[in-house]
Amino acid sequence: MARLRAAGCVFAEEEAALLLAADDSPARVEALVARRVAGEPLETILGWADFAGVRVVCAPGVFVPRQRTALMVRLAATLLSDGGRVLDLGCGTGAIGAAVAVRAPSLEVWAVDVDPAAVACARLNLPADRVLLGDLYEPLPAAMRFDVILANAPYVPTGEIALMPPEARDHEHRVALDGGADGLDVQRRAIAGAPVRLSPHGAVLVETGRRQSEATARLMRAAGLEARIETDDEIGGTVVVGTMTEVVHPPPVDDLP
Repeated sequence: MARLRAAGCVFAEEEAALLLAADDSPARVEALVARRVAGEPLETILGWADFAGVRVVCAPGVFVPRQRTALMVRLAATLLSDGGRVLDLGCGTGAIGAAVAVRAPSLEVWAVDVDPAAVACARLNLPADRVLLGDLYEPLPAAMRFDVILANAPYVPTGEIALMPPEARDHEHRVALDGGADGLDVQRRAIAGAPVRLSPHGAVLVETGRRQSEATARLMRAAGLEARIETDDEIGGTVVVGTMTEVVHPPPVDDLP
């Protein structure tokens, strides 16, 4: 515990208990502690994370689900009913889709990520045949529509990645963190492509930074969506919800993002 605290682990006592419970061999526990002291995320050392009431498999290099993202799960649960179809866009471990599915078990959950390591991990947390590798909507069938799209796209400005905690900066793949010059590059494309992928009266939920939320909302409105900003100060979550105001006729398949 003292070593973890000296390394800057805020929850050293809780982390020490988890590491001790992970293995009954003192030598192997020592190896786990050494990895944590070196800055590796606790979740990849353990191989799992508790997120929104669900234990999800985690893997080295794959974005670790943050507790602030539980706000997105709560909001999605109010918009979805059994039998609906949801997309976890830029899914990472697939934690968001898995947590939403627990709340509405008959949902049809799909997930997409551009990172092969993330796709391999998400296939351990979601139905494997519905986790696709590719850029945003590209690998999905052209005619597929969703009741809710959940996007925790990277939103850290490129110039601020160096300021992130080393467990993220040094141990999560850059594609899961880098949002471009203003942090909104991936959001722009995800939001622009959402209207033709949503069912009538569907919604797209995008996690974003508090200071970026107004810009994210403007992107929603520019795409023809009604937008509202939801926050949870207790967990530090900010989500912009965009809802369809009218049926959008899809463009030719070749033009879909």
